[in-house]
Amino acid sequence: MKKALAAFLAVLLLGAWTQAAFAKPPKKPQKPAAQKERVQEEPYKAYLVMEGNSGKILEEQNAHEKRAPASMVKLMLAYIVMEKVSRGEVRLADKITVSKEASKIGGSQVYLKEGEEFTLEELMQATMIHSANDAAYAIAEHVAGNVEDFVALMNEKAKYLKMADTEYHTVHGLPPAKEQKEDLTSCYDLAILGRELLQYPKVLEWTSTKKTEFRGGKFVLSNTNKLLTRMPEVDGLKTGYYRSTGFNITATAKRGELRLIVVVMGSSSGKLRDDFAAGKLKTYIAQFIVTPLAKKGETIDKEIFLEDGKYKKLKGVSASDFSYPMFKGKKKEIKRVLNIPDRVKGEVKQGQKLGEVVFQSDNEVIGKVDVISPVYVPMANLFTRIFRKLGLGI
Repeated sequence: MKKALAAFLAVLLLGAWTQAAFAKPPKKPQKPAAQKERVQEEPYKAYLVMEGNSGKILEEQNAHEKRAPASMVKLMLAYIVMEKVSRGEVRLADKITVSKEASKIGGSQVYLKEGEEFTLEELMQATMIHSANDAAYAIAEHVAGNVEDFVALMNEKAKYLKMADTEYHTVHGLPPAKEQKEDLTSCYDLAILGRELLQYPKVLEWTSTKKTEFRGGKFVLSNTNKLLTRMPEVDGLKTGYYRSTGFNITATAKRGELRLIVVVMGSSSGKLRDDFAAGKLKTYIAQFIVTPLAKKGETIDKEIFLEDGKYKKLKGVSASDFSYPMFKGKKKEIKRVLNIPDRVKGEVKQGQKLGEVVFQSDNEVIGKVDVISPVYVPMANLFTRIFRKLGLGI
């Protein structure tokens, strides 16, 4: 009996051991399926918002950081061309014959062929609307004789405009080949350049064009600035991209008297760049207003005693208009200081400066307007002048 019980217990133990030996290990609790880690896309490396009429910087970050502008280099090309057109040194109707070198420029292009002939305006359209590198090269050769001299002219103009963060090495903004230097600029400098370009309506005519024909309709120029289709207020200016510098834009928009310039550099995608730029434009268009603070010919309410004049007293007038961009409802915060003397000697000529009105915001001078005489006031006769000096009130 004992042997039977022992055998039975041995069988049970053997079965338990076998089950334990061959049993699958318990599953460890699994972590939730890991989602693919998303790389945080950057809307910008640097940006700046400027009010175009006054040049006032409304908002910025890393505005002086030097970065490659890519095709926004062509904004300086446009500035030089339009300056020369305004001086009569070149004409938009000038005929340009495409050189062998221009026909070999790659990247964004209109596929110019050696010996083809176009007007300067046609090539400017290709450059500013379609960002054609070959067209920019052909223009530079025509204007300066060769590309090297045109680049030197670009750097000269940058210095003239006080674009201290800028250096140019190409006329089109393509990435540098081996042993070439990269074009560099900043958001601040591009805003300065963009503001200068606003004086030329032809530039805005080109940069606000969404599509147009080229080469007699055989080629369609499509604008690289997609903000034109998103906001009716946008009328320029230029985009730029290559891989190492990211997506860039110098955009401008106008509503009423408000003119805005937004520069964004180093975005990781065109959509992020455009969304960010559009957001800034919409915010300031909605919240900002250009407020008139002085009107040309407006009488300044301070009497000036004329010691020697035929008339005893005179009130000056504003020599010019002055407006300033500000948040809506903030006009009361602007301080108006009259720097006008109590007395003036001698005759007074019409248009003679008598003093000035100074406008201040947060104790900073935001603008000045000269106060001038609206009329000519000749000298009084000797008798009148003597009695006046004696204080007899004549």
